[in-house]
Amino acid sequence: MAKKGAIYERELKGILAGDEKTIAKIAKKLDEEERRNYETLLKKPFLVLRAAGSFGIDLIAIRSDFSFPIEVKSSKDKTLRFTQNRARGQRQAEEIIEECSRAGVIAIYAYRLKSYRGDPWRVFTLPMEKNFEGWAKYVYDFLPKISVTRDGNYILRWDEGAPLNRFVAYLNFESED
Repeated sequence: MAKKGAIYERELKGILAGDEKTIAKIAKKLDEEERRNYETLLKKPFLVLRAAGSFGIDLIAIRSDFSFPIEVKSSKDKTLRFTQNRARGQRQAEEIIEECSRAGVIAIYAYRLKSYRGDPWRVFTLPMEKNFEGWAKYVYDFLPKISVTRDGNYILRWDEGAPLNRFVAYLNFESED
């Protein structure tokens, strides 16, 4: 039996890979600017690989200018606590921070709000003490960080995330010079 969130993993994979059908489907719910932002992926797509496995990464987006691992979350609620399900998400986030810090890679959390009219995707990154260099520094600074409680537990608050279409526009920005 497929895991419940797999449909959203496939949707995000299709968006980032510049799949025309996936982008057209999601574009029906979007305003003009959001649609245009997603359509930039038709010309500058990522190679997106499903990476379900050992330490909790669902997808890996690869392109010549920037690549990143993605953990996909979905819910009908706007708040997702990592301490749910026996704190599995908390342990997973800690492992991702450790592995990504060692490799100098920014991990993306993509949060899909179910039944939302408009851009249902928000993206975040984990707060890390790593000093990123080059393009990775700009991307890390651009992305909102996942909230941390006083007890050190992670919480995804959908309203605090960056809309995926804006993140895509940021990555695909081209100077008009």
